[in-house]
Amino acid sequence: MVLQIASWISGLGFLVYGYQCLRSPFMYAEFERFQVPHYRTLTGVLEILGGLGVLLGLIFPWIGMLASLGLCILMFLGVVTRIKIKDSPIQCLSAAFFCLINGWIAVLHLHGS
Repeated sequence: MVLQIASWISGLGFLVYGYQCLRSPFMYAEFERFQVPHYRTLTGVLEILGGLGVLLGLIFPWIGMLASLGLCILMFLGVVTRIKIKDSPIQCLSAAFFCLINGWIAVLHLHGS
């Protein structure tokens, strides 16, 4: 049950956030501020695909494990980017949360939970 709840939170969160990366003027500005505007489209696509993969992991666990591991790495890089541009700990919180939750989902899949 815990794996299912975490997967729904992550999967839906990344579907929304990935769409925002592709369409939101706020996210255009954020990626400029992050000093990586050339990665905005790639990031949005990876987040949407990762979100779908995490949700598919509820049926096909190996897909969920790979998708959550990929999202964990993506969010780790997001935390590093935010630290590099000197964002506050509060500003790093959502990326750190999604890094940890996706790492946890990957471990749960690995252990067959």
